[in-house]
Amino acid sequence: MELTLQAPLDMHLHLRDTEMLENIAQASTHTFSGAIVMPNLVPPVSSKEEVIAYKERIMDSIGNENFIPYMTLFFKPDYDRVFLETIREKITAIKLYPAGITTNSEGGVSGFDVEELRPALEAMSDLNIPLCVHGETNGFVMDREAEFVSIYEKLAAAFPKLKIIMEHITTKESVAALDRFENLYATITIHHLLITLDDVAGGMLQPHLFCKPIAKRPEDKEALLKVALAAHPKVMFGSDSAPHPRHAKENCGCAAGVFTAPIALQLLVELFEKHHALDNLQAFVSDNAQQIYGVTPLNKTVTLEKKPFKVPTDYNGVVPMYAGEEIAYSIKEAK
Repeated sequence: MELTLQAPLDMHLHLRDTEMLENIAQASTHTFSGAIVMPNLVPPVSSKEEVIAYKERIMDSIGNENFIPYMTLFFKPDYDRVFLETIREKITAIKLYPAGITTNSEGGVSGFDVEELRPALEAMSDLNIPLCVHGETNGFVMDREAEFVSIYEKLAAAFPKLKIIMEHITTKESVAALDRFENLYATITIHHLLITLDDVAGGMLQPHLFCKPIAKRPEDKEALLKVALAAHPKVMFGSDSAPHPRHAKENCGCAAGVFTAPIALQLLVELFEKHHALDNLQAFVSDNAQQIYGVTPLNKTVTLEKKPFKVPTDYNGVVPMYAGEEIAYSIKEAK
């Protein structure tokens, strides 16, 4: 069996920088037409010059790959309309991180007072710049995303014309919020469609499955599967593929992130086939994102075949999900 996808898009991708960017960029970009690239570098991408320079480094690292990096800016409350107007054509979205909640997010937002955020968010709304949000509080780890839903609702109600993307959702509460507000959307990862917390820590700890937000309960995974497999028009694929060197994952201070980019499409085809939903995969991996973001991707086709593929044990020092295991689909061609 073969399946061809048109212009697959990854709407949440970490490419990192310097040596890591050089090591993993092509593994991440070979099978996708484009991706929303996260800005949480050290220091974070927060100026026009930094956006331009980072995009240039990405393009240099991907060689001849047919790929568009959709650039983002690290949100700061003091961004004003004049600044956003000057950078609008260089970015596709702005990413908001609660301070200290995930990798390289120390410079994020410490409070969610609507009036404090209003100047920046109203300007974004007027300029049609989507707001991508890592939605977690500092509460108990299993409750952080569910607790953040009330903040999503507050922002959605206060800025009804602002597109708000709930990034890498993991809970049934986030899924339910999608249909309560017209301007709420979401990305969903492949690993959160496949695993629960039991896979991460139910037996021996699996560091290469540890991520933030952490995988949740079976009922949460079922809620995600329901909207993803149906290609609900307000959800889209975002891998949140987050490479870390092996030594940063396999230690007592395990870094958060699952590296899935090189095998994401193969896993998605296998999952959608298992649930008799292959007819909806094109919408989930591209069409919905084009509608939500208003982007026109490169004309790239990726053909997959039902041929066993043994996942490499590492990609230049980065261990992928299911390293050394066999999955059902292989990439036949990407062009």
